[in-house]
Amino acid sequence: MSTQPSCDNTRPLGRDDLARLVAADIAPNSYVNVGIGQPIRVAAEIPPGSYLNLGIGQPTRVADFLEAESGVILHTENGMLGMGPRAYGDDIDPDLINAGKIPVTETPGAAYFHAADSFAMMRSGHLDVCVLGAFQVSFDGDLANWHTGAPDAIPAVGGAMDLAMGAKHVFVLMTLFSKDGSPKLIPKCTYPLTGVACVSRVYTDYGVFVLTDHGVVARETYGIARDDLANRLGVTFLDP
Repeated sequence: MSTQPSCDNTRPLGRDDLARLVAADIAPNSYVNVGIGQPIRVAAEIPPGSYLNLGIGQPTRVADFLEAESGVILHTENGMLGMGPRAYGDDIDPDLINAGKIPVTETPGAAYFHAADSFAMMRSGHLDVCVLGAFQVSFDGDLANWHTGAPDAIPAVGGAMDLAMGAKHVFVLMTLFSKDGSPKLIPKCTYPLTGVACVSRVYTDYGVFVLTDHGVVARETYGIARDDLANRLGVTFLDP
């Protein structure tokens, strides 16, 4: 079990803090598709040898906080196993990018393959965990992350449905509240769904939440009292 990163529970987490937290939960020798933060914690909870995929957006920051000795192998839906952290400066190769079109590095033994083969891996249950961003997550674990339903919104499902329903465990990394202050962890999703009852854990700037068959567990909270956060979300938290 890896050492958990220290967190200041008196304030909401910033993006880098959140990325470190997710990274802590990713187990050694796991396979990962880079996405949002807190990779360390995710790694610690994934058995050695697992396959892990992280989605486009905030989750892509996870790769930058993974320890090299963890043995985690990053998977990208555009056809790569063994992706490394984001590339900078002279390390940038315009032909070496992740699914979010961000320049990345490669680790020793990296492999490349057709996107169709990558999606076959995703759809056939070879990924133990994926980490995705979200517009909304329901208390029951429903995921909405491809379309807001607005008439002028541009839908962008990509491989999200394949990941949400193909991975054995789905973690979400997102801000807990939208720009207008409305919660994104809610009783029922109002946006079009990506997957049903697929999310088991939600990492946010105000807390880490475990979604169970019996309700929501607030594993950690930041910058707000647990009861105050429960009232704001309209949920009664289960005991950890």
